[in-house]
Amino acid sequence: MTPAELKTTLDDLLKLPAETEWVEFKEARTNLDSDDLGKYFSALCNEANLKGKTAGWLVLGVQDKPRKVMGTQYRPHRANLDSLKEEIARQTTGRITFKDIHELLLPEGRVLMFEIPPAPQGIPVAWKGHFYGRDAHALGALNLQEIEQIRTQAGHQDWSAQTCPLATLHDLDPSALALARKKFAQKHASRPFAAEIPSWDDLTFLEKIKLAQHGLITRAALILLGRPESTPRLSPAVAQLTWKLDTEEQAYEHFGPPFLLNVEAVFARIRNLKFRLQPFNQLVPIELEKYDAKVVLEALNNCIAHQDYTRQSRIVIVEKTDRLIFENSGSFFEGSLDDYLFHDRVPTRYRNRLLADAMVSLDMIDTMGMGIRRMFLAQRNRYFPLPEYDFSQPDTVRMEIMGKLIDENYSRVLIEKAELDLGTVILLDKVQKRKPLTPEELKHLRRLKLVEGRAPNVFVASKIAAITGEKAQYIRNRAFDTEHYKKMIMDFIGEFGSATRKDIDALLFDKLSDALSAEQKKNRIKNILHEMGKKDKTIGNQGSDRQSKWVTVVKSEEKNRVPRRK
Repeated sequence: MTPAELKTTLDDLLKLPAETEWVEFKEARTNLDSDDLGKYFSALCNEANLKGKTAGWLVLGVQDKPRKVMGTQYRPHRANLDSLKEEIARQTTGRITFKDIHELLLPEGRVLMFEIPPAPQGIPVAWKGHFYGRDAHALGALNLQEIEQIRTQAGHQDWSAQTCPLATLHDLDPSALALARKKFAQKHASRPFAAEIPSWDDLTFLEKIKLAQHGLITRAALILLGRPESTPRLSPAVAQLTWKLDTEEQAYEHFGPPFLLNVEAVFARIRNLKFRLQPFNQLVPIELEKYDAKVVLEALNNCIAHQDYTRQSRIVIVEKTDRLIFENSGSFFEGSLDDYLFHDRVPTRYRNRLLADAMVSLDMIDTMGMGIRRMFLAQRNRYFPLPEYDFSQPDTVRMEIMGKLIDENYSRVLIEKAELDLGTVILLDKVQKRKPLTPEELKHLRRLKLVEGRAPNVFVASKIAAITGEKAQYIRNRAFDTEHYKKMIMDFIGEFGSATRKDIDALLFDKLSDALSAEQKKNRIKNILHEMGKKDKTIGNQGSDRQSKWVTVVKSEEKNRVPRRK
């Protein structure tokens, strides 16, 4: 690194809100115990691997709390400083040592920056036979789960990082290469090397974004930037996006590399019509497109980054009348859906590490695990149903994005209650999709007065819906209380003297909630009659179970009463 690049790196580290697992600040004004140095080397080496970092950093001459450059006189002579590489190598796994030891002379004092390599794939690094790690800023033993996590990496080889010996620069599409340069320059405009980017030749540029190694073109380069006719270089792997229209009309089209260009070509095939949503109490309607471009491109780029190309299958995008379906080979490589939605999970491993890193450099995806949550929030902010993941097929990820509203009450609640957290919105989305809720989830929604009805037939409750054009549907869904139905039965018997079960079914059937099935409505009426006869004792059955004749108890008694003499 040049002095300017080192200073930028130090400034970036100093801006971190707190020490992390892969960065340690030490004041060390005059000395640092050699054994402690070795322990920190092992810990930062392992944590850099687990956190997917290109290096860990031990910075001497910086006070951590408060963060301030103090300067250090640790090993002031360069030769003595360089000898640390051999001293560390003697006691570490595989004689791994520092990538470099950088010395910065600042006005505030001398700073040493020890650049520590990540542990090799599949090999945790020990110091004097013990594995060290970090829990936030605390140094300690590397736990068994993390040791195993590193060791299991040995069985995984990055397919995308392999080079194609017969591929040359001629196999890359000039338009894709020009766009890649433009995107890279825009993303790294603030970096010290930004001014040098236009002067790089094509091979230098590719090596900077790791799409070329030692002058050879990688598989990832052919996927993102390759000419269509160069795909045989990837055989037997399949690099293909297939768009399929599955509506009243039928159509399909295949798209090969360069994927950097063709993700836009696939999106252009999707029919993205506009429609209007009229919020309550607003004169101006909200105009929305069926699909948000950023959400669709995020989903498509995720498929490209995480596809298991060794399975020799294509990425499929199915366009139906009301939804898009994305399907790619390969299960979630690390973690679960909830990890990325609620637990700020940062993935430490990737199926196609080099491909993912290159896509980050070209601003196609991020590798911090935020893409999934971003898609959910984008749909929530558009008042649309949330994305739906399906992991039922082995080694396949299937995701749906809805292009229509299912329940306008759900959308109006999101408009009126912008403060709802994502977890609550996900539960409301389950309600509108008629998916089961746990008792705890239902209790949470009832406490917020967001649902009505009896489980499992709950629906999104909205006072908004009751005063809009959906009054009738709201009333049909809304169940009256039991006393209302009892009064209707009593009024009927009072008017006509008695009522058969057929009469009562005809009276109540259309009045019960439309959220109930026909069988559930019959059982509801049966329960109401049982309660009136056995508990309330307001009516009695003078007929049989098959031929019922319900009368009021008062009328039945009056028939048998002897008139009093005057």
